[in-house]
Amino acid sequence: MPNQDIKVGLLAYGAIGDEHNRAIAAAAHLTLAAVCDTNPERIAAALSIAPAAQTFTDANRMLNEADLDLVIISTPPNSHFDWAHKALTRGLHVILEKPMALTAAQCDELMALASAQNLLLVVYQNRRYDQDFLTIKELVESDQIGQIFSYESFVGGYSKPCNFWHSMADVSGGAIFDWGSHFIDQIMALIPAPVETVTGINQKLVWDHVTNADHAQVAINFVGNVQATFINSDLAAARKPKFYILGTKGAIVGDWDTSGDGAVADLPALISLHKDGTVTKVALKERPAISFHASVGEFLQNGTAMAITAMQSRDVVAIMQAAEESALIKGAPIQPALISR
Repeated sequence: MPNQDIKVGLLAYGAIGDEHNRAIAAAAHLTLAAVCDTNPERIAAALSIAPAAQTFTDANRMLNEADLDLVIISTPPNSHFDWAHKALTRGLHVILEKPMALTAAQCDELMALASAQNLLLVVYQNRRYDQDFLTIKELVESDQIGQIFSYESFVGGYSKPCNFWHSMADVSGGAIFDWGSHFIDQIMALIPAPVETVTGINQKLVWDHVTNADHAQVAINFVGNVQATFINSDLAAARKPKFYILGTKGAIVGDWDTSGDGAVADLPALISLHKDGTVTKVALKERPAISFHASVGEFLQNGTAMAITAMQSRDVVAIMQAAEESALIKGAPIQPALISR
C-alpha cells in the first residue's frame, strides 16, 4: 500500500493499547482509524490522542465495518488465535500482543493463513526494545564477554499474585507463558545456536486463589553445551539478578533497580560488566520509542524487512509449550519443533 497511510484498528485498549496509540501517532505511514473497547473511559483516552478515530464496543463490528488495513490485538492470550484468525480472514494485517497463541499448532495455522493472503502477521515483542536488553545486546555483539555459555534471567519476588487474568493459567497460558513470552524471546534473540532440548518445572505451593504456578522455571539447552534458564516466581523472598550472563571473556549482571517509582519489573536493570578483574557500570542505551511501529510502516510501505518475525515468536511459543509438557512429566527433557533455526 505505497504512498498512503496504513489505517490501524486497536482491538482492546488498556495500558498497552495506549502505548500503541502514541506510537502510531508518532510513526510515519500509520494512522489510527478505529478503536474497540467496552470501557467508555478507555475509549475517551484513545480519542484524546486520536480524536478522528471511529469507536466501537463490539470487536466483530469493528472488523466488519471499519475501513482498516491493520488490526492490533491486545486481548488476553487465550483469545489471540480466534481474533487473529478472524482479522486475517477479513484480509487485514495483524499485530498481536505476546504470546502469538497458546500452542505452536495455532501459530502455524495463523502463519499459513497470513502467507496465503500475503498479509503481515507479527507479535509486538516489546521487551526487545528495553533499555537493559539493548545494552546487553550491544555488549554481547561487541564481543565484550566472548561466547555466552550460561544465561540466566529472573522475574518475580515474594508477593501475592493479582486476581487479574495474568494469574489464571487457562487465560494467560500459565506462569511460563506470561513472562516467558518476553524473557525467552530475549534469550533466543541473543543465542543463535540450535536448541536441543527444553525442560520445565511448575510448583504450586502457596497461592491458592490463582491457577498459575507460584514458581516456574525453564531451561533451554542449546547445541554447543550452552544453557539458558528463565525463572518466574511469586515465592522468591530473595531476588536473583534479572540477568546473569557468563561468557568466555567476562560476564554481564543486570541487578534490579529498586530506587524508582512503580513496579520493579517494569524498570530497566542496572547493568554491570565484569571483566579482567574489574566491574564497570554500563550506561543504558536509549530506548527507541517507536522502532517497532516504524518498522511495521516501512515493511508495509516499502517492503523493508522487520527484525521481529512471526517465525521467531512462534518458536518462543513452541519452547514454552515444550516446557509445560516437560513440567507434566517431572522435568524430563523435550525436543521442541522449531522452524526459525
